Amino acid sequence: AAQYACSLLGHALQKHGASSELQKQIRQLEGHLSLGRKLLRLGNSADALESAKRAVHLSDVVLRFCITVSHLNRALYFACDNVLWAGKSGLAPRVDQEKWAQRSFRYYLFSLIMNLSRDAYEIRLLMEQESSACSRRLKGSGGGVPGGIETGGPAGPGAPGGGLPQVALKLRLRVLLLARVLRGHPPLLLDVVRNACDLFIPLDKLGLWRCGPGIVGLCGLVSSILSILTLICPWLRLKP
Repeated sequence: AAQYACSLLGHALQKHGASSELQKQIRQLEGHLSLGRKLLRLGNSADALESAKRAVHLSDVVLRFCITVSHLNRALYFACDNVLWAGKSGLAPRVDQEKWAQRSFRYYLFSLIMNLSRDAYEIRLLMEQESSACSRRLKGSGGGVPGGIETGGPAGPGAPGGGLPQVALKLRLRVLLLARVLRGHPPLLLDVVRNACDLFIPLDKLGLWRCGPGIVGLCGLVSSILSILTLICPWLRLKP
């Protein structure tokens, strides 16, 4: 959180014309924090591999694949980070830092893609459950599905001028259902926001989508704060 706060602060100082000496000090502080962060990650590869071994035993095939592959990529990402730390600290001065940084961010990006795929899958399951529960409640109360929404009644796509309003209505219902699911499952909502924020970092570093140091710093800071929140309130951590 401190590292990305420095990145965001450095961008703001540069934008508002602060002195070059102050900007240099902020960049140096960010570099020291980054190096210290890499030092604290020296054991994370082993932890990620242990998490992958546990995920292999999950009963759901999709969750098993997404979580296992995500942890394996995180292990490789942390391993590359360890090599970068050795290079920057002077233990391995011949390390090609640019090459290893690119490898690190590629593994990080693929891990985040797996995490977001897992989030999308869980959202889909929860939306289907919520939709089924709503249908049962409607039938139990003597109601029914509104005409033209699911069955293509008189106001269906075949009716003159009825196609576009019906599509808009279906889309609105899906968005409301999605909002209801995320509101009812805070750990899932927090995980989606955190992974989405993290996604901007490797995209920028790999040159796939240049968003600038300000956006990277802001997204990294938000993601870090949300991670701290899951430590303070463990029930907000998405399981498994």
